[in-house]
Amino acid sequence: MSKKILTVDDSKTIRMIIQRAFRAHDCTFSEAGNGEEGLAVAAGFRPDLIVLDITMPVMDGVTMLTKLRQDPVLKGTPVIMLTAESGRESVASIAALGISDYLVKPFKETELIEKAGKVIQLLPKAA
Repeated sequence: MSKKILTVDDSKTIRMIIQRAFRAHDCTFSEAGNGEEGLAVAAGFRPDLIVLDITMPVMDGVTMLTKLRQDPVLKGTPVIMLTAESGRESVASIAALGISDYLVKPFKETELIEKAGKVIQLLPKAA
C-alpha cells in the first residue's frame, strides 16, 4: 500500500527534491508552503510521514509541530524536521519537540530515504 508523505517547506525546490528522493518507492505526496497550510493538508491527507522545515513564513515548523502533537488524530504522525542549523543546542532543542529524526540542509536524498525507512516501511514501486 502506498505511503502518504506530506512535505511542508516554503521552498518549492526543496519539496521537489524530497519527492524526487522517494521516486523509487511507492509513495503518494501532498505538499504545503507553510505550517498553517501543512496543518490543513495533514488533517485531510492523513500522512504516514511529514517532512517539515523549521523556518517558514506564516507559521514555522516548530509551531506546526506543537499544534500537530496536540491534535488527537495526528499527534502520532512521524515527523522528520529539516533545519539549516547544525549546532548541538539547535539539534537538541529540535529533538525535544518529539520528532522522529532531522536533517540539516543541504541534505543528500539518500540520507532522507535512510531516515524515512527507519520510521515507515518504504516499498519499491510496482513495475
